[in-house]
Amino acid sequence: MRAPIGDFDHATPAPDCLDELTAPVAAAVRAWTGSVPADQILYVDTDPRWADTAVFVEHYGQDLLERSANCVVVAGKRGGESTLAACVVLSTTRVDVNGVVRRRLGARKASFAPMDLATGETGMEYGGITPLGLPEGWPVLVDAAVVDLPYVLVGSGRRRGKLLIPGKAFAELPGAVVLEGLGV
Repeated sequence: MRAPIGDFDHATPAPDCLDELTAPVAAAVRAWTGSVPADQILYVDTDPRWADTAVFVEHYGQDLLERSANCVVVAGKRGGESTLAACVVLSTTRVDVNGVVRRRLGARKASFAPMDLATGETGMEYGGITPLGLPEGWPVLVDAAVVDLPYVLVGSGRRRGKLLIPGKAFAELPGAVVLEGLGV
C-alpha cells in the first residue's frame, strides 16, 4: 500500500503488523473502537539513524515537516501529587508546558518527564513515544492543529518505524482533550 504522506516504500495497516509495535501500542490497535477504522492507522518502517527531524524529512519527504507530530510526556505537580500526561503537538511547534499544560492539569508546576520515567511508564522507547497505547487514565492533550490534518506522522512506540494516523483519530484516543494553542 502507498503511504498517504511522505516518501515511504510501503505502508501497512497497523492491525496487520502488530509484531512491529511495542506491546502497549499493539494492544491499543487491537482494542481500537474509534470512528476511524483501525486499518486506516498505518505503519511505515523507518531507519532509526535518520530520526533527527531535519535528516528524516530530507530522506522521507519534505511534506512531512508540516504533517508530523511529537508526543511528549509531562509531569504536573501540585503539593505532593504528580500527574503524568501526554502532549501531542505538530513538530514545527513546541508544547506550552508552563501555560496551557500547567493550567489544564491544575498543577502548580509542570515540566517534561525524565526519560526513564517516560519510557518506564509508557513501555515505549525514547524518541518513539506515541499517544496510542498510553497507560489508562492518562490525559492526552492534543493540539487542535493535529486533529485538522488528513494524516499525521507520529512515533510507533519504537525508534524504528512510525505511524500514520488520520488527524481526527487523535481526538478519539482514550483520555484525549483537544486544545487550541497547546503547540506554540
